[in-house]
Amino acid sequence: MTDDDHPPPSGRLRALLPDLTPWYASPDFRRMWLAGLVTVFGSFLTFVAVPLQLKELTGSTLAVGAVGAVELVPLIVFGLYGGALADALDRRALILWTELGLTVLSALLLLNTLLPHPMIWPLYVVAALTSALNGLQRPALHAIVPRIVAHEQLPAAIALNSMRWQIGAIAGPALAGVFIAYAGLPFAYGLDVLTYVVSAALIMTMAPSPASHDAEKPSLRGILEGGRYAWSRKELLGTYAIDLTAMFFAFPTAVFPFLADELHAPWALGLMYAAGAAGSLAVSVTSGWASRIHRHGRMVVLAAAGWGGAMAVAGWMHNVWLVLLFLAVAGGCDMISGLFRSAMWDQTIPDELRGRLAGIELLSYSAGPQLGQVRAGGTAALAGVRASVWAGGLACVAGVGLLALSLPKLLSYDQRTDPHAVRAREGKLATAA
Repeated sequence: MTDDDHPPPSGRLRALLPDLTPWYASPDFRRMWLAGLVTVFGSFLTFVAVPLQLKELTGSTLAVGAVGAVELVPLIVFGLYGGALADALDRRALILWTELGLTVLSALLLLNTLLPHPMIWPLYVVAALTSALNGLQRPALHAIVPRIVAHEQLPAAIALNSMRWQIGAIAGPALAGVFIAYAGLPFAYGLDVLTYVVSAALIMTMAPSPASHDAEKPSLRGILEGGRYAWSRKELLGTYAIDLTAMFFAFPTAVFPFLADELHAPWALGLMYAAGAAGSLAVSVTSGWASRIHRHGRMVVLAAAGWGGAMAVAGWMHNVWLVLLFLAVAGGCDMISGLFRSAMWDQTIPDELRGRLAGIELLSYSAGPQLGQVRAGGTAALAGVRASVWAGGLACVAGVGLLALSLPKLLSYDQRTDPHAVRAREGKLATAA
C-alpha cells in the first residue's frame, strides 16, 4: 500500500476546505463577491432593525409577522419577471440599478427613524419595495456567475457565494444587536446605506454582461415557458415544495424579539438571528464530503426534516444557550438541504432557461420565509411565542414526510443516472471537446 492510498491529515483537511480558485482567477467574481459581502452585512443590520422597531412601536407579534405578508406578493411578481429580465438584459446593469434602488430605500428607513415620532406605515412600504427590487436582482446575481467563472470552477464559486452570505448573516445580526443597543436604530440604518454605496461602487467596476444576440424579450410567454419546464420536472418541483414547506412551518424569525424577552435574554437577539448562519457556515467550510453523495433528493428530504426537528427542540428549551445551539443545528441542516437543491438545479437545468428557473428558484427559498414570518407571528398571537416555534418545527417534520411519500421521483433522483443530469454532462463534454 502506498502513501497515496492514505493521504496525510493535512491533505484530508485541505479536501474539506473551500476552493478559492474562482476568487483569485476571476477579477469580476472577486468584485461581485466583495460587493455581496458588504451588502449582506448591511442588509442583516436592517433585517434585525425593522422587526425590532416594529416591536417597539406596536408591541404586537402580528404587526411584526405582517412584514412577511407585505413582502410576499412583490417577491413573487418581480422574482418571476426578474428571471425573464436576467435572460434578456445586461445582467451587470440590472444588478447595479437595483442596488442603487435598494440604497434609496434604506435611506428612507433612516429618515423615518430620525423623525420625532417615527411612522409605522413606511416600514411596510419600504419592506414591500425592497422585496420587489430583491426579486428583480437575485436571478441576475445567480445567472451571471457562469459568465464570469470558468465552467470547471462553478461548484467552488457556488460554495464561496454561500460562505459569503453566511459570514454576513453571522456578523450582521450579531453586530446589529450591539449597534442598536448602544448606538440606536439610526446608526444601523445609516450603516446599511453606506454598505449599499460601497457595493454599488464595486459593481460599477465589473465588465458588462450583455444578453446573447438571440435572447427573447421579457414576456409572459417566456415566463410561462420556464414554468412549464419546471412543472415537467417532478424532482425539481419536489425540491421547491420541500423547501417551501420547511420555511413556512419552521422559520420563526419574526418572533425572535419576543422569544429573547421570554428567555430574559434581550442581549441574545442578534445571536438568535446569527445562530442559523453559524450552523450553515460550519457545514459550508467542511462540505468536501458532499461530492461523494449522489442521491441528492434523499438528502434534501432528510435535511429539511432535520431543520424542523431542530427548530422544535429550540422551542422547547428554556436555556438561551441551548436555544442558540439548536438554532445553529437547524441552520446546518438548512445548508445541507441547500447544497443538494443547488446541485440538482445546476447539474440539470439548460442554460437558456437558467434566468427564468432562477426566478422560480427564488420563490422556493424566499417566499417560504415570508410566509413563515406571517405563520410564526399569527401562531404566537394565538398560542404563545414558544408554542409558535416548537409546533412549527413539528409541523415541518410532518409536512416534509408527507411530501417525501408523495414524490417518488425526488427520492429516487441519482445524479449518476438521471437523464437530465446525464444529458447536461454529455453536453459539457462535447462543448469542451
